[in-house]
Amino acid sequence: MITVTEATATAGALKRLSDEGVSIWLDDLSRGRIESGNLAELVGTKHVVGVTTNPSIFQAAIGSGAGYEEQLTDLATRGVTVDEAVRMMTTADVRAAADVLRPVYDATGGRDGRVSIEVDPRLAHDTRATIAEAKQLAWLVDRPNVMIKIPATTAGLPAITEVIGLGISVNVTLIFSLERYREVMDAYLAGLEKAAKKGHDLSTIHSVASFFVSRVDSEIDKRLTVLGTDAALVLKGRAALANARLAYEAYEEVFSGERWTALGGARANKQRPLWASTGVKDPAYKDTLYVDDLVAPGTVNTMPEATLNATADHGEITGDTVTGGYAQARADLAAVEALGISYDEVVQQLEDEGVAKFAVAWQDLLDAVTKSLNSKGVDAE
Repeated sequence: MITVTEATATAGALKRLSDEGVSIWLDDLSRGRIESGNLAELVGTKHVVGVTTNPSIFQAAIGSGAGYEEQLTDLATRGVTVDEAVRMMTTADVRAAADVLRPVYDATGGRDGRVSIEVDPRLAHDTRATIAEAKQLAWLVDRPNVMIKIPATTAGLPAITEVIGLGISVNVTLIFSLERYREVMDAYLAGLEKAAKKGHDLSTIHSVASFFVSRVDSEIDKRLTVLGTDAALVLKGRAALANARLAYEAYEEVFSGERWTALGGARANKQRPLWASTGVKDPAYKDTLYVDDLVAPGTVNTMPEATLNATADHGEITGDTVTGGYAQARADLAAVEALGISYDEVVQQLEDEGVAKFAVAWQDLLDAVTKSLNSKGVDAE
């Protein structure tokens, strides 16, 4: 049992982060984490107020088999398909996590206490199927604090509008470009307008826009290293922060405009920027880089547990590190472009790779569950 004194000592930086208006969400979930009480402990001692999942997270959790044997046996006995088995297991975990976080949801008026679950990544380019899947997931989880994750692909944009219009809260994922981010915010506002026409209470609809961070540095740094000049190398580790800061500038602009004013007057909620992919991939950088340097009010930072622990241990939270840096951010991205590295090409590549990566992880999960079901004497169709 962790004492109050120990919790305060280990979470000082996390408390400061929360005090700055940043909601801390955990980018991980497993049945073991829920059943052991670890998730509740993180809520109680490390200011965790939300959970995000993705196909890779579920592949790691369920693929290991730990904690899922009894349910797998029951599912095999019923003779379910592998797709149904995976959905039964993933939604069960999200439902249980949502129950753990329900007190946070109630205390924050629905702002936090959220658990996200993603539509089948194989549907990323199919608008109608994404909408149908989102409705099904919301029904299966059946908790008010669930958020349905929809990728910010071209096909995903109208799905976001339609699902928000149905009154379902959405976590828009896989956003890399500033242009796409503006399209996401537009899709959200259009969804709120549809919801209002249908008579939905806008105050009950929430959304976050997951803007990916570290992968931008990984790709652009790779290209800067190939160039190898002093002018190129000095820009390493700067593009991702610049991109995210300019995204926040766009957020401030959109959610202070006339279109938003009308919706805000109807008690709608702003779609908060969520910093995703915040685990540092280059060991040359400080492991809390994408936490310390992306502090801004009204944001969410979803962290893998290693980043959460690093921030608690040695994070340096010194106030807002975003809103004063727009001019420098533009200069940094312009300098990268001037070296012949195409921003548009990079962000499109990252979106394509992100969709493909999640599809592969989902297929790996389906294969692992198929093997488990077959081992119990049932042929999974």
